Amino acid sequence: MFKKITRACVKLVQNYLPDPFLFAVILTLIVLFVGMGVTHQGPMAMINHWAGGFWNLLAFSMQMALVLVTGHTLASTPIVKKVLNNLAKPCKTPLQAIMAVTFVSTIACWINWGFGLVVGALYARQLAKEVKGVDYRLLIASAYSGFIVWHAGISGSIPLQLATPGAALEKATSGAVVDPISTSLTIFSPFNLIIVAIILFTLPLVNRAMHPSKEDVITVDPKLLEDDTTHNETIQHGDTFADRMENSMILSMLIGVMGLVYIFYYFANNGFELNLNIVNFMFLFLGILLHKTPRKFLDAISAAAKGASGIILQFPFYAGIMGMMVGTNPETGASLAGAISHAFVAISTPTTYPLFTFLSAGVVNFFVPSGGGQWAVQAPIMMPASVELGVSTAKTAMSIAWGDAWTNMIQPFWALPALGIANLGARDIMGFCIIDLIYAGVIIALGLMFL
Repeated sequence: MFKKITRACVKLVQNYLPDPFLFAVILTLIVLFVGMGVTHQGPMAMINHWAGGFWNLLAFSMQMALVLVTGHTLASTPIVKKVLNNLAKPCKTPLQAIMAVTFVSTIACWINWGFGLVVGALYARQLAKEVKGVDYRLLIASAYSGFIVWHAGISGSIPLQLATPGAALEKATSGAVVDPISTSLTIFSPFNLIIVAIILFTLPLVNRAMHPSKEDVITVDPKLLEDDTTHNETIQHGDTFADRMENSMILSMLIGVMGLVYIFYYFANNGFELNLNIVNFMFLFLGILLHKTPRKFLDAISAAAKGASGIILQFPFYAGIMGMMVGTNPETGASLAGAISHAFVAISTPTTYPLFTFLSAGVVNFFVPSGGGQWAVQAPIMMPASVELGVSTAKTAMSIAWGDAWTNMIQPFWALPALGIANLGARDIMGFCIIDLIYAGVIIALGLMFL
């Protein structure tokens, strides 16, 4: 029965899910017309909101692109790739491969979402070479499924922004949060770690149960995976001074050690307080050190940057969607995002508020698939409401974060890097991800309400 349901989901997605860019275009049109009806604004007013918001996420887009690029670059270092090869060798059966890639990608995504996406995809490719009879689509879907924990991990943009001091925090939360909230109350809180642990140890079993019957398995020819495009291992050593500089370890070691000195200094003075900038800083300089020479590092950066093309193209469209989501009617002050959030707040009690915050964030995430964008849309409404209801602002913020991560399972935007490495399309994996969405949603919802 479980495999029949999975098969139906896969077929449904194959037939109806468009390319991620077209998905963004369709969402744009949906928000345009629904926003007109809900907020009673004309088409020109909504188009103005769209165009006005189109470039509003450029700084955040750069941060997100760097998370992806630096994570990808670190994942492609020889030492990390060697670890992946060693992890693949013990897996002898398709079911072992599915469980292993789910477990590894979940841990990696909790550490850093860009790193996890790339590590999971690279590990899946390696497993496809080593293990015969494993369904390649499910293998990549399992690698992507670990992404569901990223907002609860140490690169989660919402808890990191909540931990960043400054006037922007008070403004973003409409005065509900004045002082930064430590990651010990969000990322490293007991309720969050318990949810992560349950998903970490049970999601591999769910993915294992989805493996198709032998006659329905779709495999990949290992020869097609031999050309590793993530890093050029062949370095041509020239005789010019410039060539010798590019292939010398000295400059990489000097600048890498300089970066490490600052990282130690930062944590010595700030404790384990993480934000987007320090996460990017760590992965950037670890990548420089582990690639050893400037030439190898630059080749890896070039390969990693290709995976950011989707972010570069689609973020402005999602910023435009966000502009329409938050664009208000000047007479009534109504906005579409506000209407969605207020609807969930209106039916909430102190017990159910984290649940409805989570669900509302999941809905909004379809139209604003960005942690920072999600925070900008929902924090001004959900955070003050949590204060009024007597609900922890830290738990409310994590409910938004979990909701954002949750529906990424069926929002193809963030799957682009993994799909690029795997040479698959979104339709190949999203049917399996629907099952992961349903299962993880139950675990997260119960955890937010009762832990």
